[in-house]
Amino acid sequence: MIRLNLIEMPMPTGSKNPDILLSWILDAIGLVKRKSESWEDAELGALHRIMKEALLLEPLKGWDTRDLGDVCGLSQTGMHHQMVKLRDSGLVSSESYGRWHIYVLRGGSITAAINLLSIQAIGIMELRMFELGKYIHPSKERMRFLNERGEINFKIKVSEPSPSKKGHDRLDSLIEDLGLNGDRTKNEDELAKNIFIELSSSVNPITILSIAEKLSETRSRVKRTIDRFRSSGIVERVPMFDRIAQDIFSGITRQYDARGEDWLRTRGGLGRIDDDIANKLLDATKSKNLSIKKVEDCLKPLPIGSQKILLNTLGGRMPFGFIISGQDGEEVKQIVMTKVERILRRLNTVAERLDKALLED
Repeated sequence: MIRLNLIEMPMPTGSKNPDILLSWILDAIGLVKRKSESWEDAELGALHRIMKEALLLEPLKGWDTRDLGDVCGLSQTGMHHQMVKLRDSGLVSSESYGRWHIYVLRGGSITAAINLLSIQAIGIMELRMFELGKYIHPSKERMRFLNERGEINFKIKVSEPSPSKKGHDRLDSLIEDLGLNGDRTKNEDELAKNIFIELSSSVNPITILSIAEKLSETRSRVKRTIDRFRSSGIVERVPMFDRIAQDIFSGITRQYDARGEDWLRTRGGLGRIDDDIANKLLDATKSKNLSIKKVEDCLKPLPIGSQKILLNTLGGRMPFGFIISGQDGEEVKQIVMTKVERILRRLNTVAERLDKALLED
């Protein structure tokens, strides 16, 4: 059963060093967590040694854990643990000969192994995203918020459908298989599932605070879970333009009481906008007639960019919410698949460079 993480990271541009290229591949499929920001300083762990000193040198020799342990200096228990990870990732395959499992690098080269892995990963992700799309409420209205897509490093787990655990439904299993529960989730924890249900049924952005209050969860846990959904491409963070008037109203009334009219006209930002708009806002504030509706009406002629600057100078921040990244399941699937295929193309490119570097080494 294929199980691997696809993690977006900068390519090792221009490098011909086999160690750097191999480290990048292992990191990009989630087998090793890089501790250093520099590829040149990457620590060469057990998986790296297994690949470099055995499987890349003689890919079709037929290695057992005893032989691999002799080459790499690991116990048979340690070798078994590492080979399970390599087999699950799709880089190696195994056959049983008596009491031994014999391992080979799939296809006889790292390029062939990555090609085979890529074909399987695309097929699996097409299946899983089609499955996920069934739970997403279609809405063209949702798309009016998605005009400022934020960028965040892509990460998703590729996993064939796993058996349903006792007391769990297929959505529970799917959320787990996509890695959306995180690495240390408890068996009964359904936070990721519940957040997905909230977002997939909504046509408007929802804030972290709103979700936390509705699900009786901490904001930090909700944020971490939503960040995983964002990394997967399933959820987007979007500006909530309809909240700007409310936040500017709060900023003006708060700063007027604390600092007065002169501060609002200077450092408060009202001096940067049209005098007529600024005067209307201040007159209503001084007469205690300012309301969110009044602010909204006054701000209509003002470009969104100027409204955002005014909010910042008043001490506020642009409000953001979270929303499903497409109008329906099919569009979300296409968004995710585009990111998956981009990482797989990079993996194939680096694998070809690694094979070439090994021949020249």
